[in-house]
Amino acid sequence: MTDVDAQPTSNRYLSGAMAPVADEVTAFDLPVSGTLPEEFEGRWLRNGPNPIGEVENPMRHHWFMGDGMVHGVRLSGGKAEWYRNRWVRGDRVADALGQPRLPGKAFGGRTMTGPNTNVGGWAGKTWAMVEAGGTPVELSYELESLAWNGFEDTLQGAFSAHPKFDPATRELHAMTYSYPDMLDKLQYVIVGDDGRVSKTVDIPMEGMPMVHDMSLTPNWAVIYDLGVTVRFDMMGEYPFPIGWNDEHATRVGLLPRNGTAEEIVWAEVDPCMVFHPLNAYEDDEGRVVIDLCRYERLFDRDLVGPFNLDAPPTLDRWTINPATPGAKVHEERVDDRAHEFPRHDPRVGLQRHQYGYTASLDYDIPTVHGSIFKTNFVTGEAEEHSFGGTKGGAEPVFIPREHSTAEDDGWIMVLVHDQPNETAELQILDAQEFGAPAVATIELPQRVPIGFHGNWVPG
Repeated sequence: MTDVDAQPTSNRYLSGAMAPVADEVTAFDLPVSGTLPEEFEGRWLRNGPNPIGEVENPMRHHWFMGDGMVHGVRLSGGKAEWYRNRWVRGDRVADALGQPRLPGKAFGGRTMTGPNTNVGGWAGKTWAMVEAGGTPVELSYELESLAWNGFEDTLQGAFSAHPKFDPATRELHAMTYSYPDMLDKLQYVIVGDDGRVSKTVDIPMEGMPMVHDMSLTPNWAVIYDLGVTVRFDMMGEYPFPIGWNDEHATRVGLLPRNGTAEEIVWAEVDPCMVFHPLNAYEDDEGRVVIDLCRYERLFDRDLVGPFNLDAPPTLDRWTINPATPGAKVHEERVDDRAHEFPRHDPRVGLQRHQYGYTASLDYDIPTVHGSIFKTNFVTGEAEEHSFGGTKGGAEPVFIPREHSTAEDDGWIMVLVHDQPNETAELQILDAQEFGAPAVATIELPQRVPIGFHGNWVPG
């Protein structure tokens, strides 16, 4: 473990491309260069931290703790009809804006900060989500906060920012943790397509690991018990007391989707941290194969965010054989370059995939993001799309082309930052012509801070 006092002398997560914006904006008929696909009917949504007002202790402020702000662009009939950005109304935001606090119940009374990590559509509603115990906030179509909504009060505990969708069963699956409310366990939660929790499984757990995400296959829910945990030596000094822990044994668990915690198959893995897996599937021999972004160490020298002093993530493949409990995870390096925010064609979720899309990371440039990649996991080739000049692309969201069958026949929708000019745009790329210029570029009315995750929500 690193000494908590041996820290950087500035906080990059509050400045430059990550600095919060001060205003909620509504703009109509956005300028578009090129031609937007006529088939686009829906909203591009994206969430991220955007602290309101002055941060009390900037040098101890963790990027993950900022008030949530959702940005959205409505597309219809070949036009960009509107842009909106709205703070998710946690109590701090509501109080600062002189507005009523949201109705509804939040697990552990966690209502101070609105969910800041992901946003998407489910069961006819729009949900802002966060990890580590936060209850989702239901949003209106126009992104106004409506209520804390634990899936119509069926959520027994925490939720996650990264639920996984099973297209066969039409369910959302999540692996959840919550400090300090669930010190000795995780919960595996399944939400049906009616927007209500249908199953919860308690999983005993020591050391309170940070479980940012999960993976899912037709038979298994994958648990990441890795090297970042709650750090009791950071409490009272840092509002987000989570860091690298050399003493924590690292492993991956395979929980039968219809089973109990006693049936988990555990596999040892070298010390590391994973925020985001790309996809998982079962091969012809029944082994679980996962492509993911792997950090050698994280929150070790940098205790307020992942993009400063610690090792950048690589693109790796893990293979786990459930027939050999206790065996080590087989690890392979796919690409040494820094990959994060992985996405794939949603039609191949839980199945063998050929392509994945990621954003590059470069901690030395103002935007952090630079090019985006399209990786062919069959051939090992990686195509790169550069945005040119001072621009960098964030999470690349894949949208299948209407009536298409080929896995890469679709569009890439990506938020592009230009930090020196303090501008942002939403670009649409043809995934099969990955290196070509964007087919359409939507000019956004204000800078969008570098943040976390979002989705295309059709209809």
